[in-house]
Amino acid sequence: MDIIYEDAYLAVINKPTGLVVHPGSGNYRGTLLNGLLYHFKTLSKEGSHRPGIVHRLDKDTSGVMIIAKTDTAHADLSKQFETKTVQKKYMGITWGLWQEKGGRIETNLLRKKSDPTLFEVHPDKGKTSVTHYEVLDEGRYYSLVHFIPKTGRTHQIRVHSAHQNHPILGDRKYGGGLSKIKGFIPEVGKLLKKELERLNRHALHSETICIQHPETKSDIEIHAPLPDELNLILRSLKDNEL
Repeated sequence: MDIIYEDAYLAVINKPTGLVVHPGSGNYRGTLLNGLLYHFKTLSKEGSHRPGIVHRLDKDTSGVMIIAKTDTAHADLSKQFETKTVQKKYMGITWGLWQEKGGRIETNLLRKKSDPTLFEVHPDKGKTSVTHYEVLDEGRYYSLVHFIPKTGRTHQIRVHSAHQNHPILGDRKYGGGLSKIKGFIPEVGKLLKKELERLNRHALHSETICIQHPETKSDIEIHAPLPDELNLILRSLKDNEL
């Protein structure tokens, strides 16, 4: 348990990739919730099926997560998420070079009928979703991008990035996996395939979160550094001039 911050009311952890937040179909053990119950003596809403869990991250998304330790803190933090006063920043490595190096993406997101585990952009139906982005660095075939979601829809950043034809590197569900390599010249494709297989996750990280402390009412900002595997692939892409 990588705890970045903790007091009597809340804790902030740096969730590793590959860790499911709470038990569900096919994942009943080894989840983040199992670890929280083992590590913390008190969590909010004890007796509920998700004690301490205020929000969630996708299984392969790493980074900052807030854990509530009291019911009062849980209610306050949940309200902040509902009213969209929580500020979040994500770091992502995407395929391709963005024509606009910063901007706003606004779409409706709807669960796919053909695969309810995925979401898609729809012209009329679904929930409004807004993401701001800024390109920080780029190579020949990738971009390092800051994503700032203004709404908190499931898979929002991943869908929005793919919708711009720049899926997250390694994101098999939204077109950013090995299938993206088709069409590259063989020597480039071979290098990219090696990097994706070594990464074995999608390259999205919850880097920063800013909340109002539920007790002191002061603003606190928590950072989680980019994990080793993402730093490693960035260095390798640069070294190979990709």
